[in-house]
Amino acid sequence: MKLLKGIGLALPPFQLHDYPAPLTLGCYLLSCGVIFFTDRFALPARERRRNAPPYGRNQGIIDILARLPVIALVFAGFFAISWRPLYAAAGVMSFFIIFTGISRAKFKFIREPLVFSDIALVTDVFKYKSIFYATSLNIVFWIVAVLYVFGVSGLYMYFEPTVLPARDQMFWILVMIGIAAGPWLSLFYGPVNRPTAALVQRLMGKKVNVKMSTVRFGTFGSVVFHFIVWLGVKREKIVAELSVRLRAAVHDLIGHEEAPLIVVWQSESFIDMRHFGVDTIKLPAIDRLRQQAAQWGRLSNVFEGGYTLRTEFAVLSGLVPDDIHVDASYPYLRASHYADVVWPGKLKRAGWRTHFIHPYDRTFFLRHKAMPVLGFDTLTMLDAFDHDPSQDGLYVSDAVLTARVLEETQKLPDDESGLFFVASMANHGPWEPGRVDALTNPVEIYLAILQQSDAALRKLVDGLNRLDRPVWLVFYGDHAPLLKSFADPFPDPRTDYFIVPLAKARPANHRPKPSQDEDPWNLLRALLKHANLHEDALQ
Repeated sequence: MKLLKGIGLALPPFQLHDYPAPLTLGCYLLSCGVIFFTDRFALPARERRRNAPPYGRNQGIIDILARLPVIALVFAGFFAISWRPLYAAAGVMSFFIIFTGISRAKFKFIREPLVFSDIALVTDVFKYKSIFYATSLNIVFWIVAVLYVFGVSGLYMYFEPTVLPARDQMFWILVMIGIAAGPWLSLFYGPVNRPTAALVQRLMGKKVNVKMSTVRFGTFGSVVFHFIVWLGVKREKIVAELSVRLRAAVHDLIGHEEAPLIVVWQSESFIDMRHFGVDTIKLPAIDRLRQQAAQWGRLSNVFEGGYTLRTEFAVLSGLVPDDIHVDASYPYLRASHYADVVWPGKLKRAGWRTHFIHPYDRTFFLRHKAMPVLGFDTLTMLDAFDHDPSQDGLYVSDAVLTARVLEETQKLPDDESGLFFVASMANHGPWEPGRVDALTNPVEIYLAILQQSDAALRKLVDGLNRLDRPVWLVFYGDHAPLLKSFADPFPDPRTDYFIVPLAKARPANHRPKPSQDEDPWNLLRALLKHANLHEDALQ
C-alpha cells in the first residue's frame, strides 16, 4: 500500500484494502479501544475517583455499549468524506482526543469538564479572548491546527487507497452520507427526539452531574447525551411545575405608600479577601453595608470561578439550577421558556419599570435577546457608554457605572416602582500589568481594583440614600476570582452578599444583624420579605 510505503513500513503479503469490510470494522474497533483509553484523561485521577458512578459491573457494561453508537457515527462521518478506513480511524481518534484535551484544559482552569453548552460559546471565545483568558489562541496556534487538519488529511488522501465501489459510486456516496448524517438530523425531529431523549435521560439519571457523565461516557459522549436531553426535555412541563411550586403572586404585592426602588448590583469576581487573611485591604463601604444590612453573609456558588450568567440567572429567576436540569449550564439559550416565572417578568406585569445595565457587549451570553424576554423594559449596555479601552482601561470602571446607575434611577418617576439590575465588569480578570498604575502582581492588581470598586460602592449608597423614596440595595459577588497565583481553588469559594434598606426604607432603630448564609436563587425572595413587598412570603 502507498500509505505503508510512504511511512517506511513493510507491506503485508496481502492488500488490506482488498478486504474493505473487515478492514473498516477493524479500524472502528481500534478507534473504540483508543478512545476508551484516552477518555480517562478528561479529568484528573482524583476527580475520576470522586465521581465514580455508584453501581456495579452490569451498568458499566451498559455505559460502554451506549458509547459505541456515538463513536460509530463520528467514524461514519470521516468515512463518508473519504471512503478510507485508516483515515476514518485516525480522524475519529483525533476528534475524540481533541475533545478530551479541551475538557482537561477547561477543568484545570475552572474545574468543570466540557459541557454541551460550551459549543454555543465557541464564537464568543474567539471574539472575547481576554474575558475567557484565551490569549493563547494566536496565529501560531492556528497555523499548527490548520497544518495538522489539512496536512494529515492530505497525506491520507494521497497515500491510502479508497474502498469506494467502482460501480454506482454516487449512489454509495449518498448512502454513506445518509448513514453518517441521518441520525444527527433526526434528533431534531420530534417523533425521534422524544423517545431518544427519554432513553438517554433514563440512562443518565434525573440529576445532571457533568463530572460523573464525563467519567461514564467520556467527554464527547457526555456532551452528546446532554445535548439530546436538552433537545428533548419538555420545558412546558418543567415551567408548569415551577410555577406551582414557586407561586409568587405579584398581583398581591403590598408595596408602600410610595413606590419603592430595588437596585441589584452583581459585582463581577467580587470576594472580600479579608476572609483569607489579607489584612492590607480596606473596604469601608463593605463594612458600612455589613452594619446597615437587613440581611448579609456568604453566598453559595452556582459555579466556582466563572460563567457569570449562571449566578445571574439564579438570582433573576429564583430557580434552583437542578430544577431546570440541562438548561442550567446556559439558561439564556432558551430564556423564553422561563419568562413567566422569573422576577423581572413578574414585576413588569405588576406595573414596575425594569432596567438591565451591563457595561459590556450586548451580544455576550445572548443577553441582548434574553433580557427583554425575561422582562426587562430597558437595556443599557456597553454601546451606551463612551468607553475607550486604550484610555479608560479594559472594562468600564465601577465609578463610571455608578454615575450612570444614579443618573438612570433619578429618571424613574416618583409614582412608579422600579427594578434595576446592574452587572458590573470592573473586577474581572485578567489582572495584568497596565490595569492599575505600575502594579504587576495579579493579586496586588486585584486588591487595588477591589478598593476602587469599594469607593464606587460608597458613592452608590450615598446617591441612593438621597432619593426621596424607599430604596433597597442588593449587592453580591457572582463568583470567586480566577486568581490562581493566590489560591487554586479558593479554600472557600463563597462570595459576599448584602440586602440593605436605604433612603426612606431605612428603619429608625436598626441594629446590626448576624451573618446568614444564603443561596443566589433566594436573594430576591429574601429582599421582598424584608421589604414587606411580597404577601406570600409573609404567610
